[in-house]
Amino acid sequence: MLKVKNLKVKYGVIEAVRGIDFNVKAKEIVTIIGANGAGKTSTLNAIFNLVKKEGYVEFVEADISKLPTHLIVKRGLSLVPEGRKIFINLTVEENLRIGAYLNDENYERLKEEMYSLFPRLKEKRNQFGGSLSGGEQQMLAIARALMNEPKMLVLDEPSLGLAPKIVKEVFEILIKLNQESDMTILLVEQNAAAALKIANRGYVMENGKIVLEDDAKVLLASDEIKKKYLGG
Repeated sequence: MLKVKNLKVKYGVIEAVRGIDFNVKAKEIVTIIGANGAGKTSTLNAIFNLVKKEGYVEFVEADISKLPTHLIVKRGLSLVPEGRKIFINLTVEENLRIGAYLNDENYERLKEEMYSLFPRLKEKRNQFGGSLSGGEQQMLAIARALMNEPKMLVLDEPSLGLAPKIVKEVFEILIKLNQESDMTILLVEQNAAAALKIANRGYVMENGKIVLEDDAKVLLASDEIKKKYLGG
């Protein structure tokens, strides 16, 4: 579904992403793990053309390398950005409405689907985004991205700043989306253990390069991964 070839991102003289290749197949959960500063967020921003880049990006057999961001989203690729970036001065429902800006005719149906998936959002539908807890804001960010009915959901550090109990809840929702709706998911995470437990495959990123790729279970059992990323 997604193919990335020789992707490079530079900020001045600093090479954040150094010619990486990876792919995501339909109905998979694929994770990219790595320490802070490894180049993970730059990789996602490059896919969505939010930063200048070199390289080739293909989505559902179409070259999207040079498409503007809104047309990439229109093709069915949705991003849940790092730090959630919900609209804090708009209500939950207004945030969802914005998420459906390319899919407005299905807004009412999708809104109810999101409230079924995230019951807490229904309870707080008229509250401002800024009044929600961190976990609720993350749920809203995911729900907003899903309002476009994407073919593939891309998430950047969804566990960031959340309590372990809430991380577990968020990741269970991702599993549900994948298993019940066949949602393809690309997940970028510092929380390697949580990400690898739900993923089919994983890539390990260090200093702008992908240094390892394998089945998620293999990576989770690897002594090298345990030592570097799992605290043991």
